[in-house]
Amino acid sequence: MTIKLLLADDQDLIRGALSALLGLEEDFEVVASVDRGDKVVEAARAHQADVALLDIEMPGLDGLAAASALAAQVPECRVVILTTFGRAGYLRRAMTAGAVGFVVKDAPPEALVDAVRRVMRGERVIDPALAAATLAAGASPLTPREGDVLNAARSGATVAEIAAGLYLSEGTVRNYLSAAIAKTGAHNRMEAVRVADERGWL
Repeated sequence: MTIKLLLADDQDLIRGALSALLGLEEDFEVVASVDRGDKVVEAARAHQADVALLDIEMPGLDGLAAASALAAQVPECRVVILTTFGRAGYLRRAMTAGAVGFVVKDAPPEALVDAVRRVMRGERVIDPALAAATLAAGASPLTPREGDVLNAARSGATVAEIAAGLYLSEGTVRNYLSAAIAKTGAHNRMEAVRVADERGWL
């Protein structure tokens, strides 16, 4: 059986190299290659892709949002996140989004080939060191509302802007921010956003 692959990465060189590498396998066929996350679902559907290899950072939609959209709209297409960013937080969010594999770009080529074949057999494929780091990071200590406030803060919005956007009082926003900063062990709100992101809490 030929495994039909969709590649999604905003870097032309990476897509070209991946296509050439994976095309060497007798049972692989790269049927689509896109440079934006918002092209993923359409391409997967049009080409009946079996496996989508998605980068995380792409224009349009990031790889995690694209994975979620694929899981909802083209569930027969299995998602493998292929990224430079081997962070515990990304892994947790990728699994939540419906990905069944997570491979870092500096892995040996044979690891990626093996991952594709394994997800086609119904397995989950996750880098063991990254899985251990994700477990060590633990569940989020943030309440849903603290997470909402931190997400709103990531753009650099003022307390007044966050309060208006979330229909909260400014005092309540300050309380949520203080609690989130304390729980992440950060010194300020932007550091709290970064820590929560890296641990998969947002």
